[in-house]
Amino acid sequence: MIDEGLRVSANVTIPLAEIEFTAIRSQGAGGQNVNKVASAVQLRFDAASSGVLTGAVRQRLLALRDHRISGDGVVVIKAQQFRSQEQNKDAALERLAELVRRALVVPKVRRKTKPTRSSQARRLDSKAKHSRLKQGRRTLDD
Repeated sequence: MIDEGLRVSANVTIPLAEIEFTAIRSQGAGGQNVNKVASAVQLRFDAASSGVLTGAVRQRLLALRDHRISGDGVVVIKAQQFRSQEQNKDAALERLAELVRRALVVPKVRRKTKPTRSSQARRLDSKAKHSRLKQGRRTLDD
């Protein structure tokens, strides 16, 4: 992470002004400390209105089937793994970067292919052989 923003790739850096952090209390065991210290971090990033993401990347990000992306295009990440708020903040930023990196990958275009003549012939030969085998098992009625 850099002071100016979150570096996702060589071309994409999300400014920290577009990322909103909220300190919240962690869940789970931790004794008295968990009840009085807000060490967990909730990160919010409005991907739908972000000026950094191109249209195609934004569409792929919003199309990801991920529970952290809301219907209106806001990415919400909760980090509570560490006892330190700063470590949780860094963990949340890294998860956001990984999510955006997944959207940066352009999927390969699937091109239709036809089966080769030899593969079609092998398939038909296999079917004929199986048919002959089953015909050989039949009982003949007189």
